[in-house]
Amino acid sequence: MRRRRIVSALIAGIAALAVTGAAACTTDSAAAAGKVDVVAAFYPLQFVTEQVGGGHVAVTNLAKPGAEPHDLELSARQVGRVSDADVIVYLEGFQPAMDDAVEQVGGDRAFDVATAVPLLKAGESDHVHEGEAPGGHDEATTDPHVWLDPTRLATIGRQVADRLAAADPANKADYQANAARLTAELTGLDQEYAAGLANCQRRELVTGHAAFGYLADRYHLEQVGLTGVTPDTEPAPQRLAAVAQEARAHGATTIFFETLVSPKVADTIAREVGARTAVLDPIEGLQPGATGDYFSIMRTNLTAIRTALDCS
Repeated sequence: MRRRRIVSALIAGIAALAVTGAAACTTDSAAAAGKVDVVAAFYPLQFVTEQVGGGHVAVTNLAKPGAEPHDLELSARQVGRVSDADVIVYLEGFQPAMDDAVEQVGGDRAFDVATAVPLLKAGESDHVHEGEAPGGHDEATTDPHVWLDPTRLATIGRQVADRLAAADPANKADYQANAARLTAELTGLDQEYAAGLANCQRRELVTGHAAFGYLADRYHLEQVGLTGVTPDTEPAPQRLAAVAQEARAHGATTIFFETLVSPKVADTIAREVGARTAVLDPIEGLQPGATGDYFSIMRTNLTAIRTALDCS
């Protein structure tokens, strides 16, 4: 809590310096191009905003490629961008630094996507033994990884369209049409997942980081997370033992790890139970130089899950 107060004070000071400084030139360039200047807190929010906004928006993603977005720290320039943006798209509770910036300088331009759809409780779709937290530590009360359910992301997209239209009424029809197109594409992806995971030998998804609760909830899987919803949480020894027991009991052949977090814990469990490891991407951010997008990564994830669960 003390660190949070210090961060808030720093952001307030940075904002005072940044509002008239370096950030203004990027905002001016968006205005000169006739575009709505949007700040997105991390990749999935950048993706959905660009899909809905199309050529009418200039979107800045505050999380750098390859960086774990939970750990976002904002520079003076970035706080200035938040202060000057026409629309701010973020997820409250996911990035403390972003929450502080929005509180200090966001005003009524900020859109918290958690207000668009109800969030799951952390661990709601997990296998967790009685009295045991997934990571062996205090965890967030809600799971933020809402974009891994395409139907929820479609709802967010429609509300992003409303926020963009409020900032730019002249292009409201385009935003609504783009949101409808995105909804249709996400509905198609949802149908691919439902069909692809309908007939599987197993339903347990053993993951290094419990980021896949929405995916598990939507497609009737059970997530067995080595750690909780925050990826840097160290699993307690009893949690590792419980997951190993669970994996053996259900004949798990694959332990998943993700792109932006060390696979060390997943490797340990895999060796213990005689399973292999594979990548399952929570799509919190892209790797530097990545050429894929949300849709291609979700389809790659589906292929990996089908292989791990022996789906026909």
